[in-house]
Amino acid sequence: MVSSRVLLASALAGGALVAPGAAGAAPAGWEKISTVVVLFAENRSFDNLYGRFPGADGVLDRSKFVARQVDRDGSVLPRLPATWGGVTPKGVEPPVGEAATAGLVNDVFAIDDPAGLALPLDVRTRDLVHRFYQNQMQIRGGNAGFAAWSDAGGLVMGTYDGSKLPMWAVAKKYVFADRFFQGAFGGSFLNHFWLVCACTPVYPDADKGPAKELISAVDADGVSLTVAADSPASALAGPPKFVNDGGLTPDFFAVNTMQPPYQPSNVAPAEGGDPAFADPRHKATLPPQTQANIGDLLSAEGVDWAWYGGAWAATLARDKVEPAPHFQYHHQPFNYFATTAPGTEARAKHLRDGGLAGVAFLADIDAGKLPAVTFYKPQGSLNEHAGYAEVASGDAHLAEIVAHLEKSPQWGNMVVIVTYDENGGFWDHAVPPKADRWGPGSRIPAIVVSPFARMGTIDHTLYDTTSILRFVTRRFDLPMLPGLVARDAALAAAGEPPLGDLSAALDLGH
Repeated sequence: MVSSRVLLASALAGGALVAPGAAGAAPAGWEKISTVVVLFAENRSFDNLYGRFPGADGVLDRSKFVARQVDRDGSVLPRLPATWGGVTPKGVEPPVGEAATAGLVNDVFAIDDPAGLALPLDVRTRDLVHRFYQNQMQIRGGNAGFAAWSDAGGLVMGTYDGSKLPMWAVAKKYVFADRFFQGAFGGSFLNHFWLVCACTPVYPDADKGPAKELISAVDADGVSLTVAADSPASALAGPPKFVNDGGLTPDFFAVNTMQPPYQPSNVAPAEGGDPAFADPRHKATLPPQTQANIGDLLSAEGVDWAWYGGAWAATLARDKVEPAPHFQYHHQPFNYFATTAPGTEARAKHLRDGGLAGVAFLADIDAGKLPAVTFYKPQGSLNEHAGYAEVASGDAHLAEIVAHLEKSPQWGNMVVIVTYDENGGFWDHAVPPKADRWGPGSRIPAIVVSPFARMGTIDHTLYDTTSILRFVTRRFDLPMLPGLVARDAALAAAGEPPLGDLSAALDLGH
């Protein structure tokens, strides 16, 4: 396997990476930061949870946005479409069926309010489509296409009173960022890649192998799926249908969920093959990726790092296609890269078990054993993803972790970023800045927790998921990943402001 140092040297020689220092010298005082922790939850837009946060750009000031959704022909919908198939999954109490959502006013509404759907934060709703092309189709026209291009109808416009959540209090205490966007359009798979490498994975020669049926049918504009002939003309008549909504772009980039080439994967090993690998002949198996990622850069500079996956060990110990507590294989981005393949020293050192309910991660926090750069991914049942998780349990889990971090021996020199991977298909009123082909996508919540935080403030700086990479890059004087350079150039070309690196959230002068 290729080592991170060899990969880094090769990339620098080929001009794929920008040499250390290109991101600019770290601001004065940043040397005080010795531990960076990223807590990465799931699938909630900013307005869905924090739209009523005092002083933030939310849903309370109606002079700043229009919530009305348009139909597929561009006309204003007379009402929101019903939530096809109902709001709650089978077996969830209280059940809320499709009929309860018929006739909702074409506007934002409260899921947990009796005047809305009366579903509290501890009740699961159904999942909503959150994919690469649909997200772009929904954003067009000032976020007016969410209901039309979803598979969940009017549910996209649902929000909660987040003030009931423990993380709301954390946001009020520390720094709450209200202009933080998901790094890429679409779902969790792609946004985890953008968290660790600011890159979109590739599937070379996909048209010649088992994945050829996953190549999406896309219109000439490059951002819209081709609508099927039998697709309902109006969102009021049913969800849209497409000719082919696959995991791959026509030029073979992987943008929707593909499975890791290594176990744990939702693709079993090949019969008679290496049990540590997924079957490479399966259409959903993504080939090992060789782009440089933040782990490679940190390793090359001798900076320790780790990805803690909730329920990682429990999942490996079970049948390879049976998930431990809703373990999500495609939420483990380093499991796609050749530099952390099974058998490598890097894998053994850096891909760690977070434990069931995060107990192993919490133990390392309490013992002061976190690496300099630490990522934590909660298990599925605690990540807030609609469909298989509800908000309340995951939010309480995040708050528990923050409470442990505040008491950690490492706390005095720590910066914690708490955010979500993507919007989960839920509407947000803030229009993303225009940049490159891959994003940014919809706005998501983000909280900066640190003894160095500008306490009790709202940070209006423009950020996206790659701002975390920018922060780590500057703090540890790493080369700039090519995706960061490309995004900077695309934003500038579009006349958009540059993305921040989280320095505006910190006060390191004391």
